[in-house]
Amino acid sequence: MPADLLVRNARLVATMDADRRELIGGWVAITNGLVSSLGSSTDPEPEAGQTLDAADGLVTPGLINTHHHLWQNLTRAWPPMTSAPLFGWLQSLYPTWTANIDEESVHVAAWVGLAELALSGCTTSSDHHYLHPPRAGDLLAAEIAAASDLGMRFHPTYGSMSLSVKDGGLPPDDAVRDEEDILAESERHVARWHDASHGAMTRIALAPCSPFSVTPELMRRTAELAERLDVRLHTHLAENAEDDEYALATFGMRPVDLYEDVGWMTDRTWGAHVVRPDAAEVSRLGAAGVGIAHCPSSNMILSSGIAPVVDLRHAGCPVGLGCDGSSSADAASLWQEARLAMLQGKLRSGAGAMTARDALDVATRGGAGCLGRMGELGELSVGSVGDLAVWKLDGPAFAGVLDDPIEGWLRCGPTSAWHTVVAGVPVVREGALVSSRLDEMLAAHRRHARRFQPS
Repeated sequence: MPADLLVRNARLVATMDADRRELIGGWVAITNGLVSSLGSSTDPEPEAGQTLDAADGLVTPGLINTHHHLWQNLTRAWPPMTSAPLFGWLQSLYPTWTANIDEESVHVAAWVGLAELALSGCTTSSDHHYLHPPRAGDLLAAEIAAASDLGMRFHPTYGSMSLSVKDGGLPPDDAVRDEEDILAESERHVARWHDASHGAMTRIALAPCSPFSVTPELMRRTAELAERLDVRLHTHLAENAEDDEYALATFGMRPVDLYEDVGWMTDRTWGAHVVRPDAAEVSRLGAAGVGIAHCPSSNMILSSGIAPVVDLRHAGCPVGLGCDGSSSADAASLWQEARLAMLQGKLRSGAGAMTARDALDVATRGGAGCLGRMGELGELSVGSVGDLAVWKLDGPAFAGVLDDPIEGWLRCGPTSAWHTVVAGVPVVREGALVSSRLDEMLAAHRRHARRFQPS
């Protein structure tokens, strides 16, 4: 029986499987959305209903985005908000976001954001959507519809904020919701959308926003609910010095201690940023198997610092990549985040501490670990999902890249994906989005962005 899709004529297929096999002159066959076979130039290729030419390029598993706030691209690079650290930045933007967000704007923002990610070789994205004003409608459904329309694999989280300014938190009163309502909505969204099957296109996680926007009681009860429903947990963790100071002043403990106190120090969870753990906290996070969403662009733009990624990986944490939201990191490019992760790893831990292969591992297998899908996402092996990216290695930027296409892929460039395939279906083909709706959605996005950013 022929495969549905054969990707062939690669210079190299970086499988990122358990043995990290690299197949020279490789090919990958996909059937019913899963990898059905793969091999090198010396292995016979199967017949297939459709063929994609890798153009003597590099084939990798699809990249995985483990932390984003997709709606924030409606305030991308907005001049009034481009120079504040985290707390001031959030307090400036909360009123604008809360006043304008609705189902249509979230749908359009998610569609455009996921399209941008696909062009960067991303095949699976999480989204931490924590802003749910009661009048705004069903925002999670709006962004799931966008992912479905594009054909992207999607891990949205039902985020939440319950602690407003009057209660000692950061968000304004109209941005938060009652905690009983949050827990009920969390359970409703899991029941409606979560697919636990192998190869699932949509999975839901629960994601109280941060220690400065929810109570410890909501964190505890959400952890208990996630255990009962068998879904994952996500939040911001140890982001910057302000986060440290707030936790010490409010709870009498550092963020990682609070994380453990509320029952989150388990391998069910992944935290975003994790810039400021000390050495003992790194060891504790690793021993517990807590996942880390490393967001290098955002961490620099907000002057939060450089996360100890090499140490966290050595301690046992699955470390993935995150683009984070616009206005704190305006480009949704997983290739760029992978390159910055490599450069920051070298800068912080030594020139040999983070190679291009290490960064590719973070962008693929590490992301799968954060999302609880090791062996299914983030690698190319028989039975894994048929998600991959093809990267052209030609033109002036790659002149001289002869012996190591993986180092060349990340050290040279910048580059975008030539093909992006999700579940065996091309989403990006020859560098362009397959969907015919791009111009329509960009025009709609501009209308909504103008509403969020009045002249």
